[in-house]
Amino acid sequence: MSVSSHTTWWTWAGPAAAWGLLLVMPFTGTGGFVIALAAAALMVTVFAAVYHAEVVAHRTGEPFGTLVLAVAVTVIEVALIVSIMIAAPTGKAALARDTIFAAVMIVCNGIVGTCLLWGGARHHEQGFQLHGASAALAVLAALTVLTLVLPNVATTVPGPFFSTSQLIFAGFVSLLLYGSFVFVQTVRHRDYFLPLDSDSDEDHLEPPSNTTAFVSLGLLLVALVAIVGLAKSLTPAVEAGLASVGAPEAVVGIVIAALVLLPEGVAAVRATQANRLQTSLNLALGSALASIGLTIPAVAALSIVLQRSLELGLSAKELVLLFVTLLVGVITLGTGRTTVLQGIVHLVIFFAFLFFAAVP
Repeated sequence: MSVSSHTTWWTWAGPAAAWGLLLVMPFTGTGGFVIALAAAALMVTVFAAVYHAEVVAHRTGEPFGTLVLAVAVTVIEVALIVSIMIAAPTGKAALARDTIFAAVMIVCNGIVGTCLLWGGARHHEQGFQLHGASAALAVLAALTVLTLVLPNVATTVPGPFFSTSQLIFAGFVSLLLYGSFVFVQTVRHRDYFLPLDSDSDEDHLEPPSNTTAFVSLGLLLVALVAIVGLAKSLTPAVEAGLASVGAPEAVVGIVIAALVLLPEGVAAVRATQANRLQTSLNLALGSALASIGLTIPAVAALSIVLQRSLELGLSAKELVLLFVTLLVGVITLGTGRTTVLQGIVHLVIFFAFLFFAAVP
């Protein structure tokens, strides 16, 4: 799957099939055969979204290309969370927190660990921009502590909840921190996020035309909406399956985050395979920051307007996993070079997160 100057047929046929399923599923129901078709359409649409994201990235250059995918996926993820919270007023107070935390763990350990392991195995050692990674980790640490840890120790209302004024403050600082990061990434210090020299053949390809790039941008958004729509349609079946095996409710947030983050995960691994680790880190860390920086203000506003409770504080077990993730991330991305060892460490933390989510 390489970037070309024209739109390949399967990159629009996949999203079209997904939309066709979304239109007929309300009438056909969600039987076993329909679920299987939806899962297959979901996978094809994920690869179509990755293809179009690569076309846009090749046209605009870094870091704008990865920013488009990260923000688009996160905006639709927020819409999915909000729609579920509105549709199910009770029992979903912790859905936003579970999904945000799952996204952070999937991105910072699952995707980053896979990229470091695969890149180290394929290229022995890879380099990246140290200043850019450090800036992203600093913002990530501030965002996670201020929005997911502070609710447990604030005293205006009992944790793990924020009061109304505290929710407003958390939403404001989330937007401020994420907006500042995007400004630094795209304007002030863009060179901190540009890839180092690589031996990828794609670096020497002629960029696609503006028309092709705009078509791919439109198809990217169409594909992402279809992915979230299919993910939402598959969620009841997933919830029923998890309930039948006695899995905790927090696992639902992991499944939602994993489905929505599929395009970014595939794109990040492909970039690592092409020896463009900086692009992978832009995608991964940018996604984690967008997940918090855009979701917290949205769910905080929803909670205030609809007067719904919003549980944000993490449990003690999750706090330990978060702090280990941040500590290892600072160490791993603190030298500008990575090997397979760092990838293995991150993946072990990720598997620990999955295991203790299923077996609390």
